[in-house]
Amino acid sequence: IKMNFSFALVTIFAASASAFAPTPIAPASTALNMDRRTAAGQIAVGAAVLAGVPSLALADGAKSASTRSRARGIYGQRIAGLEAAVNAGDFGAVAAEKNAFILFNSGAIGGKDEKAVAVKATNEIFAAIRGKDAGALKSAYNAYKTANDLAPITVGINEGQGASNDYDFKSRTAAGSIYQR
Repeated sequence: IKMNFSFALVTIFAASASAFAPTPIAPASTALNMDRRTAAGQIAVGAAVLAGVPSLALADGAKSASTRSRARGIYGQRIAGLEAAVNAGDFGAVAAEKNAFILFNSGAIGGKDEKAVAVKATNEIFAAIRGKDAGALKSAYNAYKTANDLAPITVGINEGQGASNDYDFKSRTAAGSIYQR
């Protein structure tokens, strides 16, 4: 009897121990639990989505008064400096400054209507160049200068300091004279 009682007691303890013992649980599936093919597919889909979204980090075209002033100073001075070439009928010199016209129109002019007028005047200048018409070039150039109020800027030492910082458009140009003792 003692042996049966011991055997029964061990069986009961073993049964209760197995009943309350922790059971192994399968690990939960996570997003990191995938094979290489699935991961590569998800990366490709993510890249395609990002490529399709317009890039918001690129230049937004903001035009503050200082950026307009800088564009007017840099590119406007290049355009105003073409006066002698236009009077001489030097089509190549004016055509070489094509980018100055483009950058002036996009950077120095604020409103859409004013920009459209400036682009039209620029097109007239370059139509005269293509047609090799010196008279039309001179009149279109003078109309462009008058409409955009362009004139060469000269600053001498006696008139004051030309450039106050590196962002100033006169910096590193002939108009940017700085008095030094």
